[in-house]
Amino acid sequence: MIDPMEFTLDVRLIRDILSRDYARAANELRTLGVFAALANSRQVHEQRIADAPDVSSLACKSGCAWCCYFTVDVRPVEVFAILDFVEQSFATEEKSRVYAQVHANSVVFENLGADERGSRNVKCPFLSDGRCGIYVVRPHSCRNYHATNAAGCQQSYEQPDDLEIDPEFAPGVYQAGAAHVEAFTTAMQEAGYDVDAYELNQALAATLAQPSARERFQLKLKPFAVLEGEPVIAEFDDLGPHAK
Repeated sequence: MIDPMEFTLDVRLIRDILSRDYARAANELRTLGVFAALANSRQVHEQRIADAPDVSSLACKSGCAWCCYFTVDVRPVEVFAILDFVEQSFATEEKSRVYAQVHANSVVFENLGADERGSRNVKCPFLSDGRCGIYVVRPHSCRNYHATNAAGCQQSYEQPDDLEIDPEFAPGVYQAGAAHVEAFTTAMQEAGYDVDAYELNQALAATLAQPSARERFQLKLKPFAVLEGEPVIAEFDDLGPHAK
């Protein structure tokens, strides 16, 4: 396996992505709004990963769903975009199934810390017949989770209490995707939006119970009355557009 601390960072690549994608996101947040900026970010993210030199080494493919049982952290803007997609694209019966699973999962995660959540296997409410039902609007954390050998993902699924298991990954894909997410997150944070990480099911359940969460988010307030997010540490902060 490759430890993320054991490979050499492509500093030029990271700086280029941080600079370009930060500037683009900051401009789009001002001119297009937060949801359009997120939609464009998803496209840029996909292209960054597709352009990575080691993208062909990925084992991820349709029908491989081990990671769809792992805990997923999301930003509030992603939660609202996902719910918009569900309301527009899912049939009534499927929406009812998904929302019931969301509430059941949120109960499982209630009062659990990040480490405890990481050791619990819970089926994603959007997983159906081995496929992601919200693939086009899946969160950044899902887009940026890759492996070069699915056996490591399977091992993590089968041994959820062993948090030391680290599936093999592609350094180029990892750096390109992570740099884009950091650039977009920095632009959102500087625009005043909440960019804390929330557990997916709990954030979805909180929004369904309190529709005013979206309005609060757009007013640049903390959106969830009953949830506290976790600040995300910038991994490439010393390489970003504001680095000294």
